[in-house]
Amino acid sequence: MSSGQSLFEKIWDRHVVAYLGDEVYLIHIDRHMVHECTSGAAFAGLAREGRMTRSPELTTGVIDHILSTSEGRTGETFEGGREFVRLIRENCPRHGIELIDVDDPRQGIVHVIAPELGLALPGTTLVCGDSHTSTCGALGAWAWGIGTSEVEHVLATQTILQRRPKRMRVHFEGAPAPGISAKDCIMHLIGEIGVAAGRGFVVEYTGPVVRNMSIDERQTICNMSIEFGARAGLVAPDEVTFAYLKGRRYAPKGEMWDRAVAFWRTLKTDDDAVFDREVVIDCGRIGPQITWGTTPQDVCDVNGKVPDPQGIVDPLRAKAVARALEYQGLEPGQKLEGIRIDVAFIGSCTNSRLVDFIEAAKVLEGRRVASHVRALAVPGSADVKHAAEEIGLDKIFREAGFEWREAGCSMCVAINDDVVAPGARCVSTSNRNFEGRQGPESRTHLASPATVAASAVSGALADLRSFV
Repeated sequence: MSSGQSLFEKIWDRHVVAYLGDEVYLIHIDRHMVHECTSGAAFAGLAREGRMTRSPELTTGVIDHILSTSEGRTGETFEGGREFVRLIRENCPRHGIELIDVDDPRQGIVHVIAPELGLALPGTTLVCGDSHTSTCGALGAWAWGIGTSEVEHVLATQTILQRRPKRMRVHFEGAPAPGISAKDCIMHLIGEIGVAAGRGFVVEYTGPVVRNMSIDERQTICNMSIEFGARAGLVAPDEVTFAYLKGRRYAPKGEMWDRAVAFWRTLKTDDDAVFDREVVIDCGRIGPQITWGTTPQDVCDVNGKVPDPQGIVDPLRAKAVARALEYQGLEPGQKLEGIRIDVAFIGSCTNSRLVDFIEAAKVLEGRRVASHVRALAVPGSADVKHAAEEIGLDKIFREAGFEWREAGCSMCVAINDDVVAPGARCVSTSNRNFEGRQGPESRTHLASPATVAASAVSGALADLRSFV
């Protein structure tokens, strides 16, 4: 019988405080990120019980969701978010929690700045009241999203109740064709295994394709673990990880850095470890991916066709596809490439890092967005925005006809002033294409940054291979 451990099991064992019975464990939380959307009710719950935050030094507040990304914005620019901003501005100082406010040079989407600042570290546990906290698993952390009542529990106790997840390994192999990105790889995986395949699992991503990815790209992979039902996704730390973290604001320094790296090198899956499920994806067979329906598994190559529900054997799946086509305004058998779009959005915690804007700029340089398309480029953090501007990417985007905006969640979630109009069709680098996700009755097609850029120029869903 195997005695080897997976990466996740090693992290789990180091963080179990107590076994409480009925398969429930008490887990210590190393880092807690709170944002304006889900923290207000949690702080209110503490106030009702007369409690304070147990370990405020392990918690960081961020303003990112209900926030305008327009030039010159403040926390009050978007009227619908003012109360949320006011509450977190009051609650964080009251509890001794550091707040990264709107005008802070570190500001950005919570899952983008946690790695940037070195708050997410290999082998740590990190939680936030947002499902895409799994993004931080790219650094070898066990990071996952929690509900508002759990946010309150972590604030009060620095622990959380958990059942031990099952373990899945996804192995990305092969040689991706030029232009095929991390986003294409993870979207293809979801299309292959479905949106429920990860339920009850923590997923480790392995293989030569992952090892050749930057930390930015690994974050895209881990981010969309949620889109096939997993609670978390992670990549074992390696030299790429250490190089990324060295010198980060909250990363260890001096002798502590050397000790930390020595420990991080032990955080890898043993050769004889056993997983509950294994999946292998040949990335050499993947083309540019675009979704056609209303779940992330409704995806195919850009040169593919919308499916016909009448050809689907499973009656429940056939009904779901028919419903998705009706909502999206598409016909069975319709070619995906060439479908007219109204909006192009590059941003969100999935694809708003520097590498994403570099890849999109390769398509946009010397070209113009189609006249009928509104195009937004929204960096994931002030740091990403500054880095992009230093190398002139903002000029490329502006000259192409994109709006170059301030950092925030923006059009991903439609709870701010960046919203897709009813009936309008948006090609987006975000992670969810549910009905109404980007605005009531809006229609969303998920894609990589390069594909969104190509589509913006074409005015319709487009194959990036025609541009690069």
